[in-house]
Amino acid sequence: MSNVLELIDLVTQFSTKKGMVPAVRGVNLSVKRGKTLVILGESGSGKSVTLRSILRITPPGAKILGSILFNEEEILTKSNNEIQALRGNRIAMIFQDSLSAFDPLYKVGKQIEETIISHQKVTRKQAKELVIDLFRKVGIPSPEERVKVYPHEMSGGMRQRAVISMALACKPEVLLADEPTTALDVTIQAQILKLFKQIQTEFGMSIVLVTHDIGVAAEMADDIAVMYAGKIVEYGEAKQILFSPEHPYTKGLIAATPKKGQKGELITIPGQPPLITNMPKGCAFADRCSDAISSCHSENPELKEVKPKQHAACFLVRQKKEMITI
Repeated sequence: MSNVLELIDLVTQFSTKKGMVPAVRGVNLSVKRGKTLVILGESGSGKSVTLRSILRITPPGAKILGSILFNEEEILTKSNNEIQALRGNRIAMIFQDSLSAFDPLYKVGKQIEETIISHQKVTRKQAKELVIDLFRKVGIPSPEERVKVYPHEMSGGMRQRAVISMALACKPEVLLADEPTTALDVTIQAQILKLFKQIQTEFGMSIVLVTHDIGVAAEMADDIAVMYAGKIVEYGEAKQILFSPEHPYTKGLIAATPKKGQKGELITIPGQPPLITNMPKGCAFADRCSDAISSCHSENPELKEVKPKQHAACFLVRQKKEMITI
């Protein structure tokens, strides 16, 4: 199966008082055509920055290094006009906060119409009809009336559906979704995830979904990349990652997920992730890992295959594999 999107040695650096600091540190990922890649990890692990780097939506002074290939074309060398034509058209993004995705001074329908008109040769009337059709597809009731309301007049779930319809307006090949269900209750979250699956089937899109929720990952993912402190620490097919994790951080995330009928205190991962301005010399997870060995504190483990189609960046996992092989 071909890849529609590939990240190769991606590094995203931010300008700080201490100089250029990497928030994303050498990420390698591939997104299969028509499939869903979930990037899983705690807040501050670099997930959202990775998504924004794909469309070059970064703060002034930031640097993006490495390579981002979309249908084998390099994104990082495209001009501003070329990347602008790509955004919202062939690659669309759903941001975490649905309220900030819209200008509060303009009606929702008009804003989505502008997206369509800027990328397609259609009349204003045709654009409006497309928006109404999109609202109907994403399950917004009375779409003819809803296109006339302002963002604050919509509920959170309905506004999120409107954001999704805006992302789908030009039938993109890749949909980037940054925590799209975080602010929604469980019922609406389930509806949104079901909607993503329906949309993917209908449009044949690839989806890159960022979340810290194991349940969302289990529901949506074909492949999972577990991210910690700006690096991918485990990567592979979803079933293998969720049912047979190898990296201690992945195991900790899964163990910390509340189970049905669970009583007593929840399991937590001790400590806090390191600051990007003060990364340790060795493995960034070493200080929180009860199984860390001496090399974990002095060297940075590379992402290596530990099982067929499953990779982990961990000295301990590789050590155990070598012992089994011997």
